[in-house]
Amino acid sequence: MQSVKLPEREGDDLCLMGAESLASAYRRKDLSPVEVAAACLRRAEETNPALNAFTFIDHEGALRAARQSEERWLRGEPLSESDGAPTTLKDIVWVRDWVVRYGSAVTSAKPYEQDAPSVTRLRDAGAVFIAQTTTPEFGWKAVTDSKACGVTRNPYDPTKTSGGSSGGAAVAAAVGAGVFHLGTDGGGSIRIPSAFCGVTGLKPTFSRVPAYPASAFGTVAHIGPMTRTASDALAMLEVMSGRDLRDWSQGVGQLPEIERRPIALKGLRIGYWTKPPAGQLDLEVGAIVDKTVELLVELGAVVEPFDLPSVDLLDLFHHHWFTGAAARLALIPEGERRDIDPGFLDIAEQGARMDARALVAAQVRRAEFGALMDQALEKFDFILSPGVTVPAFDAGLEVPAGSGLSRWTEWASFSFPINLTQQPAAVTPIGLTSAGLPVALQVVGARGADAAVLSFLSALEEVR
Repeated sequence: MQSVKLPEREGDDLCLMGAESLASAYRRKDLSPVEVAAACLRRAEETNPALNAFTFIDHEGALRAARQSEERWLRGEPLSESDGAPTTLKDIVWVRDWVVRYGSAVTSAKPYEQDAPSVTRLRDAGAVFIAQTTTPEFGWKAVTDSKACGVTRNPYDPTKTSGGSSGGAAVAAAVGAGVFHLGTDGGGSIRIPSAFCGVTGLKPTFSRVPAYPASAFGTVAHIGPMTRTASDALAMLEVMSGRDLRDWSQGVGQLPEIERRPIALKGLRIGYWTKPPAGQLDLEVGAIVDKTVELLVELGAVVEPFDLPSVDLLDLFHHHWFTGAAARLALIPEGERRDIDPGFLDIAEQGARMDARALVAAQVRRAEFGALMDQALEKFDFILSPGVTVPAFDAGLEVPAGSGLSRWTEWASFSFPINLTQQPAAVTPIGLTSAGLPVALQVVGARGADAAVLSFLSALEEVR
């Protein structure tokens, strides 16, 4: 298979324009949201046969919303600076009048009657919903394939995986089928596909973006933006963030406001994390990340080696993830389970065998680990690491062929620890392997420092 031709630079394709550029063009009446939505719809249609990023492309709804956005801009009354931004939504969040199947054939085909809070906020800001993106069944793994939807493929090489579970969203961002792409991340599901597909993805501080209904995977699950640039990720995060009384886990406290402030690379205190808690770091991936860290040192950043606290993080995460899978499976009648992904059934069965005492012990260990990571982010401004231990591997597999690994968590071990700690973490593309596959840098910040993480990425984009 040949790679899909990606748009090359701003100006070649309306689909490549960022949120800020679109708002300026709409305000000047140089462009219409209808033109942009139509271009993104075409892009989605053109690329979907080869890449399978979309479960549903909403031509009628998107063009209707785009015409309404056009009328608001012509009156000089946009709902926000993101009014008219083409947006995709993962098949795991509720969308009014859309069928949401969670990547599964055993869920209801009845359209939903209400939006999830994040979707409501995007709709209220004037975002134009153009398509629904693929996910593995119940978002359980870090690659995107399912019996219901098929295999989602990497735009740089369609024989390779897009990553997951927000694989369709990452592909949509990479090919220019929209500006904003909503993803979810319970163990790396925003960051891994963003890394594999060469785009930017942020797992925000937990509860920054309200969630409803609550995820079966509990408080490791986050909702966040996937975009082509850090600036667009920040614009999308601003829209989606805030309090929603349906999300009890947000609590009564307030996270720090999202402030757009440039960040100077000189003098930053950086911890460099290179030893994954499971699996092994690919040598070529490690060398590419090393070069970016060396560049930061040349620009005046102070970099020190950083190792995670000595905790069995794989076992700790599995207690949370597998018991969540068991809770989700319990909602499905036994007679309907034969068509469910065998891997999901396996982890759910393991989770069902974990007793209450072991789960409570895991929750205590998680709190201890989280406190140690909060303390580390008092010493450092950011912790940097490779985005993923490996480049994208063959599509349709859960682990790289011949790796000897048994589950996706073993090669995703730069990702899931930060779900346990609930800190913001983002990835950005920093180069290509010799095979032409993207490599990403991960940036972890203190809880609440989402804007600082994205400002760091913006500064890195400029110098690179």
